[in-house]
Amino acid sequence: MSFLPLDIDPQSLKAMTDHAEAAFPNECCGFFYGSEDGQIRTVTVSTEVTNSKEGDQRRRFAISDKDYLNAERHAAREGLTLLGVYHSHPLHPAIPSEHDLAVALPYFSYIIVSVQPEGTAHVRSWQLDEQRQFAEEAIVALPEAWRIS
Repeated sequence: MSFLPLDIDPQSLKAMTDHAEAAFPNECCGFFYGSEDGQIRTVTVSTEVTNSKEGDQRRRFAISDKDYLNAERHAAREGLTLLGVYHSHPLHPAIPSEHDLAVALPYFSYIIVSVQPEGTAHVRSWQLDEQRQFAEEAIVALPEAWRIS
């Protein structure tokens, strides 16, 4: 199964990586929105949400039900599609964890920002396949510095 590539507006991508760097050493989280035309998923807007995970937020994030509801309402109000969730992995690669898999929803893209003390290391996106495993999605026009070779 192949997924549509993501085309992320540079300002939205910068907002996600800035959020990840500001939250370091904790995980951050948020939503991203845009459209899908059968050829590509275009991300035009991202919004931060509070990591509602109680306790240690260095290795986990949680998004409240209220924040999910607000995200759906925002998408409807703005005529956008809620495309997915972004979060950061401080001091770890942008590869989904077992916890990420346990809370993942079909259809959503999951952008993960790997953050090191010096800043963003790399950015990757994932989506659940038919076997409920993560498969990587292509991100078009991702700055070379944030790609995995």
